[in-house]
Amino acid sequence: MKIQPIVILLVLPLMVSAQKLYEVSSYLEEGFKAPNTHYIGEAWLNRLVEADSELDIHITKATFKANATLDWHKHGSAQVLIYVAGEGYYQERGKEPVILKAGDVVRCKKETERWHSSTKNSDVTYIALYSGETPTVWTEMVTHTYYDNVAQQLGH
Repeated sequence: MKIQPIVILLVLPLMVSAQKLYEVSSYLEEGFKAPNTHYIGEAWLNRLVEADSELDIHITKATFKANATLDWHKHGSAQVLIYVAGEGYYQERGKEPVILKAGDVVRCKKETERWHSSTKNSDVTYIALYSGETPTVWTEMVTHTYYDNVAQQLGH
């Protein structure tokens, strides 16, 4: 019976040091509040994985509070958006807007201009996967009027 406290004292430092061996991030963390430079409303970003010399992929969790938008933009690489909670609007230039929901996955082609957001009444959270060192190119602001027209068009 007296061996148990000794075992715990011996194993505990090993457990703590094992956590230092790995680079661990948490999907559950909210992240940081995005500046309103290319957003209307409230958005949170959690950079889960940053591209580096070994892994050329960024993985970011984005959460948009209800009634928040992201401006028109494009990326120098393809991007995959995996919707994990809520509902959001998505539109590519020249195409009709759609509603994407938890469970939906959309592949955005390289250099495809698009915007996406939460819906008027629902937060939305998605995971974005993309590669490359090229920064996002912001092309046009999504105005409240445009956003409201999309919401009305989609019956929200």
